[in-house]
Amino acid sequence: MRIILALFFACTTFVCHSQNVKIEKQKWHWDNASKQDTSAGYVQVLKVDNVLYISGAVTAEVTPKGIQQVYQALEKSLKSFGATFQNVVKENLYTTDIEAMKHYNSIRKAFYNGDFPAATWVQVSRLYMSEAKLEVELPAHLPK
Repeated sequence: MRIILALFFACTTFVCHSQNVKIEKQKWHWDNASKQDTSAGYVQVLKVDNVLYISGAVTAEVTPKGIQQVYQALEKSLKSFGATFQNVVKENLYTTDIEAMKHYNSIRKAFYNGDFPAATWVQVSRLYMSEAKLEVELPAHLPK
């Protein structure tokens, strides 16, 4: 009987605690008052604790101009919570032309100012936006 009572108590405690756990989320979406895009269903920057999760910024061309535009958009996303590229800890880059991205990597590297994050680059056949050729997403950490 004690074992059954102990199991009952453990289960009800777990259920009660798991239902009351909420995290505080702060959002930023391109200066949009609603703080998110409801048509596609995403937010550009989501802050939880001291971590920023930055959705992918895209361009239709893997050229110096296109790469510059992507990283400027990411810079704006970082600045929305007072961060810079030095706060970035990981970079996930998806492109339809990895060779072009490798060729113009100096454009990307300039934004990091020698303080590079962990990075994963993947060539894909297509991105969410059919005209997009490059998408980069970032997690970044803010000081506690």
